[in-house]
Amino acid sequence: MAGNTRKPGASVVGRVVDLLDAFDPTHRHLPLTAIARRSGLPLSTTHRMVAELVAQGLLAKDGSDYVIGRHLWDIGLLAPVQASLREAASPFLHDLFAASLAAVHLAVREDDVVLYLESLSGRASVTTVHRIGSRLPLHATGVGKVLLAHAPDDVRRRVLADLTAVTPHTITDPRALDAQLERIRRQGWATTEQEMSLGAFSVAVPVRRGEEVVAAIGVVVENLERDRGRAVSALQVAAQGIGRTL
Repeated sequence: MAGNTRKPGASVVGRVVDLLDAFDPTHRHLPLTAIARRSGLPLSTTHRMVAELVAQGLLAKDGSDYVIGRHLWDIGLLAPVQASLREAASPFLHDLFAASLAAVHLAVREDDVVLYLESLSGRASVTTVHRIGSRLPLHATGVGKVLLAHAPDDVRRRVLADLTAVTPHTITDPRALDAQLERIRRQGWATTEQEMSLGAFSVAVPVRRGEEVVAAIGVVVENLERDRGRAVSALQVAAQGIGRTL
């Protein structure tokens, strides 16, 4: 859980970071009292600073709760790695979407979660929870499994030690998931079967810059057995194109 580890008298910037750090993949909607508790700041201070963050678009109201604001995401997109990835991937992702009408995703690993940089979908696409800016569990998504398979050993150890069930189909057995990650490294692609969303199956492949895996792209399909082979081929062609552009 997020918490304030700063000493009393921390700077204004430090307190803003504490407030924003109260949000994480499992705490995306928070009431004011929860933000205060998770940030370790007094409720009165939290109330005042949250109001200022909402006014600046860094937080937003969602009913009685608060969520991360779009302005904060827009600022994050200026980071050189994310901007270059999205720019390089854009034409290939649009080609994938036009050819399949399936939901298409571009993602990177951010610490121990998967961050979605791009998401394309239409009325014919399988409904998913993935959105631009979403931070979701690495172990429950196709792109997340690809990134986890190629993550440093310490990241894999942390994730495997804390596998939570998102749906009844989420893999929570560390040995089973570790074996699957080995297969992903060997075969070059990953799948999920209703592990993040019921009714949704996904296929994903790594995007490499040289030998380094810098991102993953994936599609969400209705029928894994029917669509897997075609999806893997199309994704690998797109990933190679993105890698060459990078």
